[in-house]
Amino acid sequence: MAGFEYVRAFTIHVFTATGAALALLALILGTGGHWAGMFLCLGLALVIDGVDGPLARAFEVQKLLPRWSGDTLDLVVDFTTYVFVPAYAIAASGLMPQPLAIPAGVVVVISGALYFADREMKTADNYFRGFPAVWNLAAFYLYLLEPPGWVAAIAIALLAALSFAPVKFLHPLRVQHWRLLNIAILTMWVVLALAAVVQDLSPGPYVTVPLSLIAVYFFSVGLLPDRVRSAA
Repeated sequence: MAGFEYVRAFTIHVFTATGAALALLALILGTGGHWAGMFLCLGLALVIDGVDGPLARAFEVQKLLPRWSGDTLDLVVDFTTYVFVPAYAIAASGLMPQPLAIPAGVVVVISGALYFADREMKTADNYFRGFPAVWNLAAFYLYLLEPPGWVAAIAIALLAALSFAPVKFLHPLRVQHWRLLNIAILTMWVVLALAAVVQDLSPGPYVTVPLSLIAVYFFSVGLLPDRVRSAA
């Protein structure tokens, strides 16, 4: 029985590491111009990232396998899926002129690397401190909405600056304030995002409009004063 527990614990580490394999596949698809497939891989990696932590805690992986650091593994995988591959997608998108696109990708990887090294990236109440380097989502909206190049460049610069700002950003699964509402909205987002990917990132307004509204909600809810959230 003890042997099974060790195998199960290591299997969870392997499950986390499959996110890196999805990052590689996403990059291969991206270099071939298969952007919808790339975002599907990044979306699957996002699901793995949301599931592996609770599994690791439930089965005491850290206690059983102290040799392997789940935190380090998670950071390595997250950097590739949240930052590195999306940075390539932004630089190679064709939605910005090259004099803007390549510097934008550089800004993404530098700001993302610094954010992942921040030991105070989360607050005591489980909000992210600063923009949480979810460049996979930023790139997804860039491809979905196709804004003018200068608008995209400004948005990327603003998000990179917000990585170091003393503002809160919502973690929809761990933050207790409005948690059921946040999970319901997140579920709706997953369904709509999948619909957008299935339609090769060119869905109608019935998908893009609610996706945009959800983005505004998740972006702004952490900016509310603490007394407003506590009172709700």
